[in-house]
Amino acid sequence: MSTQLIKAHIRLTAAIRAALTPRDDESERGDVPGWVLITLMTAGIVTILWTFAGTKLKEMFETALDGVHG
Repeated sequence: MSTQLIKAHIRLTAAIRAALTPRDDESERGDVPGWVLITLMTAGIVTILWTFAGTKLKEMFETALDGVHG
């Protein structure tokens, strides 16, 4: 009887391990939502900044270039 229990335990352990081990196609998934969110947030910040401070940023850039050229 103990041999049957040991064999049943081994089969059960193998089945659980197989169910919990990720497949090859699942193990290579990256953090796509994270970098998509960061990209969208960055684009939003740039758009808002450009909307409110676009003319001032352009003036600052032109002033800096004029200062370099003399």
